[in-house]
Amino acid sequence: MERIKDAISKAKSSQRKPGGISSRKTISRKPADTEHEDIEYSETQVVELDTRHLEANRIITFDSEDPDSVAFDILRTQVLAKMEENGWRTLAITSPSPECGKTVVSLNLALSIAKQTDRTALLADFDLRKPRVAQYLGLNCKLTLFDYLDSGAEIKDILVNPGLPRLVVLPNQTPIKNSAETLTSRRIKSLVQDLRNRYESRIIIFDLPPLMAGDDAIAFLPQVDCVLLIVASGLTKPIEVKEARRQLQSSNLLGVVLNKSGEKQSHYY
Repeated sequence: MERIKDAISKAKSSQRKPGGISSRKTISRKPADTEHEDIEYSETQVVELDTRHLEANRIITFDSEDPDSVAFDILRTQVLAKMEENGWRTLAITSPSPECGKTVVSLNLALSIAKQTDRTALLADFDLRKPRVAQYLGLNCKLTLFDYLDSGAEIKDILVNPGLPRLVVLPNQTPIKNSAETLTSRRIKSLVQDLRNRYESRIIIFDLPPLMAGDDAIAFLPQVDCVLLIVASGLTKPIEVKEARRQLQSSNLLGVVLNKSGEKQSHYY
């Protein structure tokens, strides 16, 4: 726990300037080669996170010294290498069925990417049926994606910086009816393009619903460059993996992540 607190403290101090930091900030738009040198937030909310809450929800990559975070750093390196090779910047994360841990993987991967010196990361909660990103981070948002879609709230008032440089979250806390239709609406398509085009070196991760929970994920996938499939050890059935692969055959599948494994690493190598 102390390591997590120290890691957050160091990350926050690295982005502070003389005179302190205000409680509301925004990412200023800069050329790709300089945008990470001096990120400032003037409208996007900066939120203090409870490290105990993160630990309870298995969000571990805040702490670079946590041995379990190494698995996500390896995943990050593999994902970024493949995306860079193909010029991809948008990644969807889904699973065959519920409870595979796709949101936990999405959060830890986004945090790990944000620790890279030449990358920013944005995690968008596009699981409109059962949004959990804000819950897992312990965010209590006044405005969310629901307000953007329902009442025309501005996206700059919804984005949240969870206290670490180079990471922004687009949260949602309210399930949305007609979710598949919403994910293919003109407003969502425009939002995806805006998020994608704002920074050249930003990696955008979309946390999507499970494939077998409806047609949301399949309907949305044509809008992103690639997809990562999360399966759960001892929970996901082989027939579900086979069906998921069939549904994703027209998408750029980066790979399959085995989550919830009971194996523990007892030494460095």
